[in-house]
Order: sequence, then C-alpha cells, then structure tokens
Amino acid sequence: MEKQPISSPMDDILDEIKVSRVLVLHNDEVNEFNYVVESLVEVCDHGSLQAEQCTLIAHYRGKCEVKHGSLGKLKPMKDELTRRGLMSTIENRLS
Repeated sequence: MEKQPISSPMDDILDEIKVSRVLVLHNDEVNEFNYVVESLVEVCDHGSLQAEQCTLIAHYRGKCEVKHGSLGKLKPMKDELTRRGLMSTIENRLS
C-alpha cells in the first residue's frame, strides 16, 4: 500500500497565491511636473489625466504604482523611464 502525500490547508493556500509585477514611479526633487507627465504618457501609454494623477500621487506619497504586468512588459518601460532620469522600480505584489 502506497502512502499518499498529505495535503495541508497551507499547501492549498500557497497554490492559490500568485505574484504580479508592478512598475512603481518614485518621487524625486529634480524633474519638472510636466516632464514626468509627458514621460508617463509616452512610455506607459497613460492618458494625460492618468499621468497627472500618478505624478501627483508620487509627489505627495513618495511613490505610485503606474503599470501592472509581466516582467517582459514592464522592464523596457522601467529602462526608458530611467533613461529619462526618472526613478522607478519593478516590485512584486501578491495577487
């Protein structure tokens, strides 16, 4: 008689946890508001209102999640924001 592996409730929970990636814009004291907005429109395909809101959130809270997606999708955006002198990171989020 073969022993069946025992499944615990924790195993079931871990199976359901998924990690998503988020591109986060960080506030800086260097770049002008309009430049950041323009960059988010061009790089992240934001509308102007969304870009303005993200820029304000980053300014007042220190950072703002600007895009969700796969690493392959977010990495080129992060690299372009960095090239433009904006500080951004890709972070993991549990979903």
